[in-house]
Amino acid sequence: MTRMTRDFADTMQREAMPVVSADVIFASLRFPNYKIGANNQIMETKGDPKVLTMKEVVARETAQLLEQQKRLSVRDLASKFEKGLAAAAKLSEEARLREAASLEKHVLLKKLRDALECLKGRVGGKNKDDVADAIAMVEALAVQLTHREGELIQEKSEVKKLTNFLKQASEDAKKLVDEERAFARSEIDNARAAVQRVEEALQEHERMSRASGKQDLEQLMKEVQEARRIKMLHQPSKVMDMEHELQALRTQLAEKTRHYLRLQKELSRAKKGEENVPNLYELEGTETLGSYLQIQPCSDKAPDLSKCSIQWYRVSPEGAKKELISATKSIYAPEPFDVGRILQVDIISEGLHITLSTTGPVDPAAGLGNYVEALVRKHDSEFNVVVTQTNGSHNPTESIHVLHVGKMRMKLCKGTETIAKEYYSSSMQLCGVRGGGNAAAQALFWQPTSGLSFVLAFESERERNAAIMLARRFAYDCNIVLAGPDYRPSET
Repeated sequence: MTRMTRDFADTMQREAMPVVSADVIFASLRFPNYKIGANNQIMETKGDPKVLTMKEVVARETAQLLEQQKRLSVRDLASKFEKGLAAAAKLSEEARLREAASLEKHVLLKKLRDALECLKGRVGGKNKDDVADAIAMVEALAVQLTHREGELIQEKSEVKKLTNFLKQASEDAKKLVDEERAFARSEIDNARAAVQRVEEALQEHERMSRASGKQDLEQLMKEVQEARRIKMLHQPSKVMDMEHELQALRTQLAEKTRHYLRLQKELSRAKKGEENVPNLYELEGTETLGSYLQIQPCSDKAPDLSKCSIQWYRVSPEGAKKELISATKSIYAPEPFDVGRILQVDIISEGLHITLSTTGPVDPAAGLGNYVEALVRKHDSEFNVVVTQTNGSHNPTESIHVLHVGKMRMKLCKGTETIAKEYYSSSMQLCGVRGGGNAAAQALFWQPTSGLSFVLAFESERERNAAIMLARRFAYDCNIVLAGPDYRPSET
């Protein structure tokens, strides 16, 4: 609440202003804010450590509002103005009496001077000189009386100004009091309305909580019953049969996929009019994350791949963007960056330039996204790995290590020994391994810092791709782009 004051500096000096009583104060500048805390209780936002119930809060706020309403009384202020008016009236009356007395003194002095003038004409000698001295004294008294009368007139003017000022101040104070009282009543009404709305909201929330609690309990009972039914249906023998059937379906799906890709390539060649043109090389493999692609010669005239220059690229589906991949081997395992992109490889040998590409964008691995989302909820995820290379040199021992992927850093351990531990930074690199034969889909390249690098082999393609996606997700949260050696930021 903001108190409005009036400025009277243009009418009187600051010393003439009466001091307002310090007892006229307000308990608060605004109505307090509340929030719903634990157990549906109301708490003030000031950080009160004691959590009160709704009934106690409403009672306390009601008492504070009543006390605030009492404090809004300004009787002491009105009393001071009334005392000032009485004092001004008294001073005015005294000035009037002094003015009357001064007038009487003037009349008496005039009569006395006239009498002395008359007496001066009747006497002579020394008595005449005494009468002249008396006349001079009467005239001096008249002068002093006139000067005093001027001071009284000035004092009367000041008293009149003070009286007018006090009257105006009293009227302004009464008007200000009325405004403050009206504003305070409005604030109290608004506070009561707010408390009423809070009570209604709490009651509605309690009703909804009871209703939702019953619904959640019923839903939970249904889920338990469904889980029991599924448990009874999925006995160990049935689970094994389903696994065998699933494996057979996967094998059939892989075969169908290879057949589909072969037909797709033949169809593409037919559309380009190259059906009769001999094809020296072709890409073999499933165009899915978790598999690998291999360049295979399909003609006796094809040059040996060991004598050819090979370079892989990832191309946007529209063909507008082409990114270099630091892969120069005949085998390449797609990584998460390649999902949704077309992979392309250039083969150059003695003036021969052949370009091969996938039939479409690389598909994501089934269920990998949900698996990574589940790992994101953890503070630290662990993966069992084997270190196959360190700083480009083959590692003879193939002992099990543990790769920790955390929200702020990555760590490679062997038992209790820490091999490498680094926070995400611009010097860190992570990508799928380039080359590596049939195991390329299960390996990645990790450079924690400059001068130290590892090639890590995972238990499965799923674990490898999940580790890459998880690390890049956490690094992105730290404003770091985690990629391979030849990564270049996108130009916009």
